[in-house]
Amino acid sequence: MEEEYSFVDTSKLLQAASDFSFDPGTRSEAAVKEFLASFPLPVIINALQTKGDVPGLEDALIDCLEKIFKTKYGASLIPHFMPFILVGLQAYSQRVRTLSCETISSLLKNLEDTSGLATSLIKENGVYPLLLDCLVDGDEQVAVAATDSIRDLACSQQGIEIIFPATPNEATDITNLAARCSSLGRVRVLALIVKLFSTSNAVASLVYNSNLLGLLEAEVRNVNDTLATLSVLELLYELAEVQHGMEYVLRTNILQLLISIIRNSTAESMLRSRAMMISGRLLSKENVLMFIDESSIKAVISAIDERLSVLDNSQDADECECGLEAMGQIGSSTQGAVLLISNTSAARRVVNAAFDLHGRGKQLAALHSLGNIVGGTRPENNKLLNADSEESLKRLIYETASNTPKLIPSGLVLSILKLESEFRIAGYRMISGLGARPWFLVEICSRQEIIKILTDSFTETTKIGMEARYNCVEAIYKALSSSSKFLNDPALSGTAEKLVEAIRKGPYLAKGRQREAQPEVATADRF
Repeated sequence: MEEEYSFVDTSKLLQAASDFSFDPGTRSEAAVKEFLASFPLPVIINALQTKGDVPGLEDALIDCLEKIFKTKYGASLIPHFMPFILVGLQAYSQRVRTLSCETISSLLKNLEDTSGLATSLIKENGVYPLLLDCLVDGDEQVAVAATDSIRDLACSQQGIEIIFPATPNEATDITNLAARCSSLGRVRVLALIVKLFSTSNAVASLVYNSNLLGLLEAEVRNVNDTLATLSVLELLYELAEVQHGMEYVLRTNILQLLISIIRNSTAESMLRSRAMMISGRLLSKENVLMFIDESSIKAVISAIDERLSVLDNSQDADECECGLEAMGQIGSSTQGAVLLISNTSAARRVVNAAFDLHGRGKQLAALHSLGNIVGGTRPENNKLLNADSEESLKRLIYETASNTPKLIPSGLVLSILKLESEFRIAGYRMISGLGARPWFLVEICSRQEIIKILTDSFTETTKIGMEARYNCVEAIYKALSSSSKFLNDPALSGTAEKLVEAIRKGPYLAKGRQREAQPEVATADRF
């Protein structure tokens, strides 16, 4: 039978495979069946194994097989060719190894069901150890494909039992694997841990209980290797974005290690910046105090504020912006905002930077940060803080305004709305949050230049800008209409009408109005 498959016309196979794989996107089931009717899988696999010296053939066949195995019909054939997959996972060719890893993913995605067919095949054929070998020994593409395959394996209970067996297997134990591989391989193992952690809450619990997060902790402690530490911090950043990540990460010593990096003046600036951003993300959830006490959050805020106090804004702009953004992340939750405002130095730093018209990037980061703190991203019923925090916030904003030529908050807001679009967008978010406070609402509504900018449908030209402006107008009107005091104020009736009209027009450019070119008369230049 093997001799029969070896008599295929190589040139015809090469041309057919090239044509088949040339079309972008996924091929249809019918197209796959038609192609395999002319060139059965054993023919393609035999040619891949025995005719690799033919120029272009290996690449064409691999591209062809990738498309075949991504279809339901192609995936249904995989169980009949497991020996080929096993050989491919150990092949010298990195492209063949990548194909084999991707084929395992296709098997899991298309054939795994309640019967556990795919995972049974993987267990019976000893595929998992080979995937781990691909992870640590393969090139970048192989490692990525192997990681994806193992993550797909973790999506079923049977797969989880292969990765986390009741009786640990030394050969496939992830902790042992990390200990015996190269530094590059160790980073890949850590990346796998993060991928597994993000799969589901159940897998995250197993990762935590297996002390795999301890491997990340150990690498963060190694501040002597900047590149390795930065790689691990990037993984922690991914971990912080996982929905259930905070619950488990905050049970470890990772937050304390991040604080140490932020306070380490001899560490690379990029390490401190990343540590700030990760800390901010970890502490941004509304339920953060269920997993950590206030003192830990205060420690992070103090560490960031102390670091920002010694930065040279011109030379350390990126680190300064990261610090401000991190404080905004912490302040996006109600409790986080209260704790941040209770640190007068940190709160004043954010407010001052937000209204510093010469700060540029620093000002933009601070505007977004202040928008989070005042509730720009929180639900309507969560925008306001406790009485002490509200009083402190009000005092800080009025003090900042009094120390500028603008003198009052409305003057500062107007100056922001006259800047470029990205600053206006940040300003809209800040106004949306602050607008829930009656004292700020009076400031805004008493300044017709501000209302004119906010209600002008042509102020913004980008979709995100238009929507931000519209949301801001809606927020101001809701705040106005929620108070009979404001609604019955004759001085504000005209403002309310303008806001209603702007809301009626919608967020995008108003229909029926076009801005046409206008002749401009000016004195001619003379020489």
